[in-house]
Amino acid sequence: MHKGNFYAGLPDAAQDEVIEVLAAMRGRAVRIERIVSEGQASPPGFWYDQPWDEWVVVVRGGAEVAFEDPASVERLSPGDWLLIPAGRRHRVESTWPGTLWLAVHGDSADAPPA
Repeated sequence: MHKGNFYAGLPDAAQDEVIEVLAAMRGRAVRIERIVSEGQASPPGFWYDQPWDEWVVVVRGGAEVAFEDPASVERLSPGDWLLIPAGRRHRVESTWPGTLWLAVHGDSADAPPA
């Protein structure tokens, strides 16, 4: 068993966003991350195009996530979450200072249809 506190020991993200793997499930394609953002955004023209699903929730702060096709922007406040399907091109358009995210990455092969 492993135990921790999500808010304890937050790294300094003043220069760069910090992504920390909190847990990876043995024998499964699942990774849980804590992301600390201090106003960072994806570089201009950069798009994430991941071969896995990603579920994110903003725990503190706020962010805007842009999607390529169809073009849209989702504004996230504390408690707002997104399920980003594998292959859906997206980018972090902006983050507020002090933003804290929880991200879960994983293969959706065993997931029920949405």
